[in-house]
Amino acid sequence: MGTASGIYKQVAYKEEVVYGVIPAAGAAQAVRRVTSSLDMTKDTYQSNESRTDFQLADFRHGARKVAGSINGELSAKTYADFMAAALKKPFAATAPIVGASITIAGVDGAYTITRAAGSFLTDGVKVGDVVRLTAGALNVANINKNVLVTDATALVLTGLVLNATPLVAEGPIAASTVTVVGKKTMIPQSGHTDKSFSIEHWYPDVPANEVYSGCKVSKIGLSLPPTGMATCTIEFMGKDALPGAAQYFVAPNPVTTTGTMAAVNGVLRVGNATVANVTGLSIDIASAQSGDPTVGSNTVAFMAAGRVLVTGQMTATFNSTALRDAFYNETEISLYAVFTADNSAAADFVAFSIGRLKVSGASKDDGEKTITQTIPFQALLNVAGGAVKATDLTTIAIQDSAV
Repeated sequence: MGTASGIYKQVAYKEEVVYGVIPAAGAAQAVRRVTSSLDMTKDTYQSNESRTDFQLADFRHGARKVAGSINGELSAKTYADFMAAALKKPFAATAPIVGASITIAGVDGAYTITRAAGSFLTDGVKVGDVVRLTAGALNVANINKNVLVTDATALVLTGLVLNATPLVAEGPIAASTVTVVGKKTMIPQSGHTDKSFSIEHWYPDVPANEVYSGCKVSKIGLSLPPTGMATCTIEFMGKDALPGAAQYFVAPNPVTTTGTMAAVNGVLRVGNATVANVTGLSIDIASAQSGDPTVGSNTVAFMAAGRVLVTGQMTATFNSTALRDAFYNETEISLYAVFTADNSAAADFVAFSIGRLKVSGASKDDGEKTITQTIPFQALLNVAGGAVKATDLTTIAIQDSAV
């Protein structure tokens, strides 16, 4: 028997059909990670008997539980299943808009894509979506570029190019296609899903494995520093663990190969303005889970879902009063963040849209340095959004180019 080494450890998962029941071994998914800390714990009880020998005579194990996290670097598709589980809605595509007559105009940071007929709003395009012009006899400078939508009306999308290269004014160009890239998920108004996963740690150098069942996402933490890699932490609460000596999820689908994201690549818009003074951003999606032990069972029979709460924090240099005043005046603002794998025109990306939030602080540091504000925020249901509206009726939406 060998000694386990972290570099050899393999992590794979599969969605469960029945909560807490490990699914069939085929078609599991291997997952990229920096660390994976899932483990099984037990409640413990000790006897309270008063004894003349002054000693403790019994100690028992109680309910079994699984807890821990998978920590990784943010990349397209890699953690999409867990994001969809946290938001309680599968990723879904927006149908491409085909055969449109398109005119392109505007300036850098505020290009316009105008259609001659139909409605972008009816077709489901929202502020915060990343779109591409994917077909038509358009200038090559306008084809297959990631464009973040910053405003939307029935006939006009206003947007900025994520890699800051120019669009060329032209049109109308007949038979063009506008595509919302990849797929989106969001906290829905109804039809919420309640997904659980079985997750395996496989140690081939021992050999040994542990399959953790009934794992539900309890929190997703996104950290987007000004330098270094963007990171993603997925926390789980689960039911039980099954140890063994052989790999259970044999030959899982290989890990994703999409590029790792750094916060320096992408765009951040706060309060309808593109900002360059933010020195850090974190977003936490807490998807509450709770379960109670029952008499006669050493595991929790079911993990019940609670509200999905979205909070976060920005740090920003104090070169504008806009964020401070949003706190002082309790002004509702929006936040749209897109992070790309590289600086190419059609780079993979993950985008986060929060249409309505309130700032809950604006403290400032001091010293012989640039003064920085710390801006915590609470995201709220965007009641102004919805069908045939410019924004989504949700607290947070996530778009992934590679799903």
